[in-house]
Amino acid sequence: MNPTGSGDERLRRWRLVLGGGEADGTGRALSGRDAAVDGALASLYDERPDPVARGERGRTAGLGASAPSVARWLGDIRRYFPSSVVQVMQRDAIDRLGLSTLLLEPEMLEAVEADVHLVGTLLSLNKAMPETTRETARAVVRKVVEDLEKRLAARTRATLTGALDRSARISRPRHRDIDWDATIRANLKHYLPEHRTVVPERLVGHGRAARSAKKDVVLCIDQSGSMAASVVYASVFGAVLASMRSLDTRLVVFDTAVVDLTDRLDDPVDVLFGTQLGGGTDINRALAHCQSRITRPADTVVVLISDLYEGGIRDEMLKRVAAMKASGVQFVALLALSDEGAPAYDRDHAAALAALGVPAFACTPDLFPEVMAAAVEKRPLPIPDMATHQ
Repeated sequence: MNPTGSGDERLRRWRLVLGGGEADGTGRALSGRDAAVDGALASLYDERPDPVARGERGRTAGLGASAPSVARWLGDIRRYFPSSVVQVMQRDAIDRLGLSTLLLEPEMLEAVEADVHLVGTLLSLNKAMPETTRETARAVVRKVVEDLEKRLAARTRATLTGALDRSARISRPRHRDIDWDATIRANLKHYLPEHRTVVPERLVGHGRAARSAKKDVVLCIDQSGSMAASVVYASVFGAVLASMRSLDTRLVVFDTAVVDLTDRLDDPVDVLFGTQLGGGTDINRALAHCQSRITRPADTVVVLISDLYEGGIRDEMLKRVAAMKASGVQFVALLALSDEGAPAYDRDHAAALAALGVPAFACTPDLFPEVMAAAVEKRPLPIPDMATHQ
C-alpha cells in the first residue's frame, strides 16, 4: 500500500500537469510556491485561460505584450525551474506567444537564459535590432559562444591533431621522423626472443612538419531559418579549426547569395553577426564558390551543412559534388549540426548524394570532431545509427 503522503504528492503533480479547472479530476487546490509555479506554467501553456471560472488566484494566464510582465515571468521560471527547463520554456514562449520583438529590448536580453536557440533567434532579428540593443545582444551571443568553445575546442583540436599526424605517416621516414611506438607495434611479430629485440620489417613515421597547412577545410553553411542552431555550432567549430596551424580553414554561408566570412574566423561572434538567417537557398551557387577556391583537391575536405532544400539548379549541384569527388576532394554532407534530433530534409536530394558516394546525415556537435577526423584520414565516416540516409 502507498502511504498517504505519496498519494498526496501524486495528486499534486497531476494537478500541476492538468492545470486545474473542472476537468482535471484531482480536486487538489494549490497554494504558496505550487500556486506560483502553476501560474508561470499557465501564462505560457493555457490555451483559453479563465481564472474566474477556475476560482483559483494562482492560475492567471498570458504574458501580455509588455516587457515588464515578460521580464517578471522570466525571473519566475528561473526561480522555479532548472536551467534546461527554462531554456525550453523560453523557446516555447517565443514560438507560441510571438515574443521575438521584445528581445530587441536590452532589459529583456539581460533577463533571459542564454542558449544556442536564443542566439539563433537574435541572429534572425539582427537587421531589426536597434543600436541600443546590439551591444547587449553581442554580450549574450558571446557568452554562449565562449561556453561552447570551452566544451568543444580541446577535444576537437586533439582529435584533429591525431588524424593529421596519422594521415601524414610515411613508410620510409628519415631517422629523426620515425614513430618508434608505432613501428614497434607494427613489427611485434618479428620479435626475436634470443636477442630480446624486434627486427623492424617496416618503419612507421611522419613526414617532416611543414610550415604550410597539411589540409584545407571548407565549411559551406546553409543560413536558411531552419538551420539556426547549425549555423551557431558551425561558426564555433570554424573558429576552432581556423586556430589550428595545420589546417587552412574557409567558412562560407549562403541563402540565395553567398558570403565568404573566412576573414572573420578569429572571432565566431563576428561570424555569427555576419550571417543573415532566413531567405531562400541556392546550394549550387554556394558550391560553385567553394569549388573555385579549391587549389589542392586531394588535401581538401568540403563540409556542406544544409537540409538540402535546393532552390537553385539541382542537376548542376549534383554535377559539382561529383566533380569535386572525382578530383580527390573529401565531401561531407550534414543535414544538421545540432542537438535537436532528426531534422527535416529533402530526401530526394539526400538519395542523389548517396548515389554519388556522399551519405547525408545529421551530426551532433559531440560527433563532429570524429567526422572531421575520418574525412581527414580518408576513411569511412562514423555515421550515427539514428541518422536516416539512403
